[in-house]
Amino acid sequence: MNELKTKVRKAQYWLRHNLFVFDNIVIIIAGVFCLIWTWGSVSSMTRNWSLAQALMNRQREKARLELEVETLELENEYYLSEEYQELVARKYQGKTLPGESMVYLPDNTDAAKNKHIATPDDETSSVASEMSNFQQWIAFLFGV
Repeated sequence: MNELKTKVRKAQYWLRHNLFVFDNIVIIIAGVFCLIWTWGSVSSMTRNWSLAQALMNRQREKARLELEVETLELENEYYLSEEYQELVARKYQGKTLPGESMVYLPDNTDAAKNKHIATPDDETSSVASEMSNFQQWIAFLFGV
């Protein structure tokens, strides 16, 4: 029991006379203030960055909406134009200008639809497969 009391007294003496002296208390308080100041600075920078990102997102959204409104206004102007009204009258009501006549064509046949589809030439592919890679490069570069 005496050993424990002695150890407690030594610890109290060390705390009073070595740790809690004026110089050490000032340094500890200054360190705590520096930590608090650093934490506040970092948190305010983080908040400012997130607010700047939100502002940029809203500005982009605003610009997109303004562009969409402008596009819709131009589209409305087009719908009010005589050109569009004439095209709609021709399309839906079968109207024509004086001297014009409507020609109705039949649907395209399969032969007409497939007329311009590219087909690989059997001759060129067989010649290319017979030549080696080096020979193909020579033929390409020198036109042989």
